[in-house]
Amino acid sequence: VAKAEKPAASGIYTVEVEGKAFVVKVSDGGDISQLTAAVPAASSAPVQAAAPAGAGTPVTAPLAGNIWKVIATEGQTVAEGDVLLILEAMKMETEIRAAQAGTVRGIAVKSGDAVSVGDTLMTLA
Repeated sequence: VAKAEKPAASGIYTVEVEGKAFVVKVSDGGDISQLTAAVPAASSAPVQAAAPAGAGTPVTAPLAGNIWKVIATEGQTVAEGDVLLILEAMKMETEIRAAQAGTVRGIAVKSGDAVSVGDTLMTLA
């Protein structure tokens, strides 16, 4: 039995069934209101691999979706909790925030890119 993860946005979960990832939206009553395969579009640009160890802390996608807006810039100093970018999934915008203070290094995505769960979005050093 897999450990339950905290949803990235209220009622939105990414689940894996037989090796395939799905984004599931669950309404307050517990009914599944939307189910989408968590697979990026074939025409999307590939996302860079995670940064090598020691190069900083990767900021990863908590759910599959499309990058709506990159807010942070290369070299910008950010505080814990600052919004780094906005990810759109299932017609909902999710703010991706800095888990720690640091300097933005290696932005791996741009607006419009499709990402999967766990893809590196940028690195904080």
